[in-house]
Order: sequence, then C-alpha cells, then structure tokens
Amino acid sequence: MAKRGKKFVEAAKLVDRTAAYDLTEAIELAKKTSTTNFDATVEVAFRLGIDTRKNDQQIRGAVVLPNGTGKTQRVLVFAKGEKLKEAEAAGADFVGDAEYITKIQQGWFDFDVIVATPDMMGEVGKIGRVLGPKGLMPNPKTGTVTFDVTKAVQEIKAGKVEYRADKAGIIHAPIGKVSFDNEKLAENLTTVFEVIQKAKPAAAKGTYMKSVNLTTTMGPAVKINPSSVNVK
Repeated sequence: MAKRGKKFVEAAKLVDRTAAYDLTEAIELAKKTSTTNFDATVEVAFRLGIDTRKNDQQIRGAVVLPNGTGKTQRVLVFAKGEKLKEAEAAGADFVGDAEYITKIQQGWFDFDVIVATPDMMGEVGKIGRVLGPKGLMPNPKTGTVTFDVTKAVQEIKAGKVEYRADKAGIIHAPIGKVSFDNEKLAENLTTVFEVIQKAKPAAAKGTYMKSVNLTTTMGPAVKINPSSVNVK
C-alpha cells in the first residue's frame, strides 16, 4: 500500500469514510480537504453496476459543463478546404492536415483534444496507435468526428468533457477547480450526474449507481448521497 503524506493523512481524518454526505456538504468537505498548493481539480467518480465486457453495457460520451472546467483546452482540428477556415474562426489552436500528422509522428503533443472531419479520418487513422493509448483519438460518440467543426470547437472551449466507463465500470470526470464557488461545482456535478443516469444501459441489472465520490487532486475521497443530487 502506498504511503500517504502527512497533509493527506490529516485531511482524511476530517472525512467519515462510512458516511454518504449531501451534495453541498460533500463539496465543502472536498474543498476543505484539498492538500495542494495550487488550484486543484475537483473530480467526480461514479462506480456503476455495469459489465463493460458486454458491448451493450459500455458507456462513453461527452457533456458540456455549464460553468466550464477551469482549464483552457488546446484544440487541434484536422480538416480540409473551407473547414480549415471555419475551424480557425471558431477558435481552434491548431488547424491543418498532413503536416500535423507528421508532427505527431515525430512526438509533438502540445494539444489536449483533437477534432477531425469525417473525410480526414483515413489519414488520422494512421496515427491511431499513438493517439489511442493517450485517449486522444477522435470519436463520433464524443462529437469529435464531425463536419460541424464550429460547434465542436466552441463546445470544447466552453467546458466540454469526455467520459468513459473503465473495465471496472468506473467513470471519472472533472467538474471544475477548488476555487470555483460551491454553487458552480454543484451545477456542474448535477449536469454530469444527470447524463450518466440517463446513459444507463437497458441490459444493466441490479443497482446501477453503486457509489458517487468527490475528490480533489491528491485529496481524500468524499462519498456523496446520490439522492441529494437534484436532477431534472
């Protein structure tokens, strides 16, 4: 078991690991127990009752947080012709085609998200083995393979986050920074909660949302009572 630092140990003492806190209290406690000297990221983790080995129980998608993530995403767009100008006008940081594929092959990764038009996916597929392990491969399910590059870029810049259930059926998603007002964090978390709730596979049996935890970078987990999240 990894040895915990003194700050973490002291912060963890403030959290009752057997309790499920109401949303507002959980947010306050997560911020209070943040141990970093920088503006830590606040993340929500859902443990779901799904079997991701089955295709009909895999969950993946994207959601735009109403209050953003607190981080400016650098967007690379692969496109041709007029779509290049459209991407630039939408605020993409990097726009091009073959030259950026070559740069990535040479080890360049100064971007956070890739958007590609469908007619570019044949070329982007050439670097799939490099992008895939880093979670950077564009995907229609997350809205990053599209001809509507304006919408894709603007949503990412506004605070769009991708989510995907791992092998254990756990989904992690950032919902902001410790410096955010409690109300903004609550609104972002509620938005993600609602999306995950609606994504329940028809084939999933038993309890779907087994647990919901809130954490900050290097901070202890705070369990949330799902019934305290007021979804629409």
